[in-house]
Order: sequence, then structure tokens, then C-alpha cells
Amino acid sequence: MNPTKIKLHKSSNTLELSYAEAQGEISYTLNAEYLRISSPSAEVRGHSPDQAVLQVGKSKVKLVGIEAVGHYAVKLEYDDGHDSGLYTWDYLRDLSVNQAQHWADYLDALNQAKQSRDPHTSVVQFV
Repeated sequence: MNPTKIKLHKSSNTLELSYAEAQGEISYTLNAEYLRISSPSAEVRGHSPDQAVLQVGKSKVKLVGIEAVGHYAVKLEYDDGHDSGLYTWDYLRDLSVNQAQHWADYLDALNQAKQSRDPHTSVVQFV
């Protein structure tokens, strides 16, 4: 399902997506960190699930741009230089509708890896 409206809110560092539903328009707000750690790029997802790279230290990342790609996706640009990966309408819809579960899974993965959302925290492991 294609969004009916997309707004980049630089002041709140969020992307707002609106959809026409049977019960009326529904809007979802996705923050930059969530979008960045969920990037569909090969840099983040790899070329297969076992090549995915857990994104750490992204709590301060900012959304700085958005570009339409045809009639099927957008490309998002972040202040950490990341600008690859196309967020298709279907993928953005999934990120919107399933945000709570995706975020919980990410926090669990960070915890399992003993990593942090904070870009200034380095985790040192002694063996």
C-alpha cells in the first residue's frame, strides 16, 4: 500500500507516513534512528540474512534528506553519510505497522551483542 503523504520533519528528526484506510487516514511517525538501523541497504542487511550487520551507536543520527525513486520507493539520507538502500512502499508500510516488534527485536539484538545505541559508548570485552 502506497502512502498518501510523506513528510520529513527535520525539527523532530522523524518521517511521517500517512495511509488511506477504510476507517480514514492513519499516520505513523518513524524516527531517524529506527529508519537508519532498518536500512534496506546491502551495508546493513548484507546480501543474505547471515551477512546482516547490527547497527550500533545510531541514537543521535539525523535525517537530512529524502528523494523519490520512481513511483515505488524513497531514498533517505542521514548525517552519518549513509544514503544507500531504497525504502519501498511495502517496506515502509511494514516498518510502520510493525514498529513496536521491529524495535524490540533490535533492542534485544543490541543486548545480546552487548552493544549500545549511544554513539559515545564503546563496549570493551576482555577474554
